[in-house]
Amino acid sequence: MQRNYWVTMATEVRYFGVWDYVVFAVMLCVSAGIGLYYACTGGKQRTQKEFLMADKSMSIVPVTMSLLASFISAITVLGTPAEVYNNGTMFWNFAVADALAMVVVARLFVPTFYNLGLTSTYEYLEIRFSKPVRLLTTVVFMVNMLVYMGLVLYTPSLALNAVTGLTLWGAVAAVGVVCTFYTTLGGMKAVMWTDTFQVVVMVAGFLAVIIQGTIEVGGPARVWEINGQGERLEFFNFNPDPRIRHSSWGIYIGGIFIWASVYGVNQAQVQRYLSCPSLKQAQKVRYANMLPPAFLCCSALYWNILGLVVLISFAVVSGMVMYARYFMCDPKTIGAIDNSDQMMPYFVMDILSKYPGMPGLFTACVFSGALSTMSSGLNALAAVALEDFVKPCFPNFSDEKYTWISKCLAMFFGGLMIVMAYVASFLGSVVQAALSLFGMVGGPMLGIFVLGLMFPCANKWGGLAGLLSSLFLTLWVGMGGIVWPRARWMPPVSIEGCPADFPGNITANFTTSPTMSTSMAQHSFTTIAADNGYPPEAALYELSYVWFGALATVTCVVVGLIVSFATGPQDPKDMNPKLFIPFYDRFFCCLPNNWLKWLRCGVPPGGEDIEAVEVKMSNAASNPTFLPDDEETEKNGVTTFSDGHKAVAVENVTSL
Repeated sequence: MQRNYWVTMATEVRYFGVWDYVVFAVMLCVSAGIGLYYACTGGKQRTQKEFLMADKSMSIVPVTMSLLASFISAITVLGTPAEVYNNGTMFWNFAVADALAMVVVARLFVPTFYNLGLTSTYEYLEIRFSKPVRLLTTVVFMVNMLVYMGLVLYTPSLALNAVTGLTLWGAVAAVGVVCTFYTTLGGMKAVMWTDTFQVVVMVAGFLAVIIQGTIEVGGPARVWEINGQGERLEFFNFNPDPRIRHSSWGIYIGGIFIWASVYGVNQAQVQRYLSCPSLKQAQKVRYANMLPPAFLCCSALYWNILGLVVLISFAVVSGMVMYARYFMCDPKTIGAIDNSDQMMPYFVMDILSKYPGMPGLFTACVFSGALSTMSSGLNALAAVALEDFVKPCFPNFSDEKYTWISKCLAMFFGGLMIVMAYVASFLGSVVQAALSLFGMVGGPMLGIFVLGLMFPCANKWGGLAGLLSSLFLTLWVGMGGIVWPRARWMPPVSIEGCPADFPGNITANFTTSPTMSTSMAQHSFTTIAADNGYPPEAALYELSYVWFGALATVTCVVVGLIVSFATGPQDPKDMNPKLFIPFYDRFFCCLPNNWLKWLRCGVPPGGEDIEAVEVKMSNAASNPTFLPDDEETEKNGVTTFSDGHKAVAVENVTSL
C-alpha cells in the first residue's frame, strides 16, 4: 500500500501569520533603505552618469550579483520548480547553455561595447547601419522589456495572492507603484546593491525549501527514487527533432542564442557591465574557477556562470522535491491551485507554515527579486528613451535637466509596466512565456548585432531587411503556436493519494498510459484543436520555443547578406575596423591571409593603437570613418571638435 503523502491540501488553506508579515516587511525595508541611502549620498543621482551608469564606479561583486538577479529572480524561483514538476529535469541543461552563452558574449560583444563607451547599446546600430535601424531596434527592445517586466510583475503578485490572500490585481498595482517609486530614487547604484542583497535572500529561501522538503519526503534517495518512478529524471535527449519541447540539441544550441540575446545585446544587462570602472573589471564579472587562470584574465563576465549554475540547480532540485511531495495527489488537478506557477508558494506554505517567518522569507525573496528585475528594466528603458528619442530632439538641455527627464521616463514606463502585467496573465507558463519572448523578440535583436559586428559587407538596407524579416518570421511562428497549439506528451501525474472528497469530475481529463499502473495518469495542459482545423503551414508552428532565437538570428543574417549584396555591399574603404569583432582572425587564424581578407570583406584587422570612431550620427550611419584632425577638447575620454560633434576613443579589441 502506497503512502498518502498529502491529505490536507484540498481542504486546508493556509495564510501568512504575524511573523511572516514581519519578516516580509523587514526584507522590503532593507531593500528600500538601500535605495534611499544612495538617493541621499554621493552625487544624489543628479547627473546622467550617476543615475544611469552608477558613475562607472561599481566593483565586481555588485555587478556580478546584479547580472545574476536581474533576469532569473521571480521567474526562476516560481517558474522553474513548476517546470521541473510538470516536465522533468531537462530544464537543468539551460545552465550549461547559459554558461556557453556567457563565453560567447564575453569574447565577442563586451570588448566592443565597452570600448565604444556608449550609454545606449543601440547607438552602435546607427554608427554601423542607419538611424532607422537604430530606432526600430530600440522600439523592439522597449516592447520586449515592457512585456517581460509585466510578466515579472505578475509572477510575484500571483505568489502573494496564493499565500497571503491579497487580491491579485491589488498586489500587481502595489508592487508596481513601489518599484516605480524606488527606481526614481536610488539610480543604478541602488539597483545593483539591492540585487546583491536579494541574491542572498534567494539562496536562503531555496535552501529552506530544499532542506525541509527533503526531510518530510524521506531523504535525498527517496526524492530521486520518486522522480525516477514518475518519469521526471531526464538529463539527456539527443533526438534531433526540433518539435521536441526540450531536447539536448534544442537547449544547448537554441539556449545559447536565447541567453546571448539577453546578456549580449539587451540594454538592461549591457548597462551593468558597462558600469565597471575598467574593461579589465568588466571582464571578470561572470566567471568563477571553471577555466584556467590565463583564460580568466582575458574573458568577459565569467563570474556570473557559477552563480547561475548554482541557482538554476537549486530551482531544479526544488521542483524535484515538490514532485516527491505531491506525486500521489497533483495539486492543480484537484483544484487546490489555479495555475502551475502557484505550486511553489503553495508548497512553501504546506511545508514551512509551521515555522513562523519562513513563508515570509520565501515570499520576500520572490518579491525582492521581482523588484530588482523591474527596477533594472525601468532604468534601462529610461536610458534608451533618453539617448535615442529625447536627446536628438532636444540636444541643448543641461545635464541636470536630462537627469530629471530620465526619472520622469522611469515613472512613465512604470505605469506601462503595470498595464503589461494584465497582458502577462494570459501568457501561460511563466518560464516558457519568458524564454519564448526572448526568442521571438530578442533573437532578431541579436541577429542585427551579429550582422553588423561580424559581416563588414552588410549595408544599411541589408540590416533593415534582415531585422524586419526575422521579426516577422519569429512572431508568425510564435503566435501561430499559441493560436494553433498541438498536443504534446507530458510525464504522468497521479490522484490516487488524494482525499476522498476531492472533485470527482476531473477524471474525465485523464487517459491511462500503457507504461504505468492505473493509479498514474497523464494529462496535457495544452488546449488541442481539431486536426482538420489546422492550416497547411501548421507544421511550422510545432517548432519548439527554444529554437526561436536561433531561427531569428540566422534569418536576420541570411536575409541581411542577400539584400546587402543585391543593393551593393558596403565599401571596405568606408569601414572602421574598430566597429567589428575580429571573429575570423581569432577563431580561424590558421586560414590563409587571402581567405581571411575575403571573410572580412576587405576590411583590415584592427590596429594596435587607440583610434577614434565618429559618433556624429548623421554621417556615421553611412560612412563610419576615422576622425579628421581638427581643433578639439577632451573631457572624460570624450573628444569634442570645433564643429560640435563628439567622438570616443576605442581601444584595440583584438588583444583579448
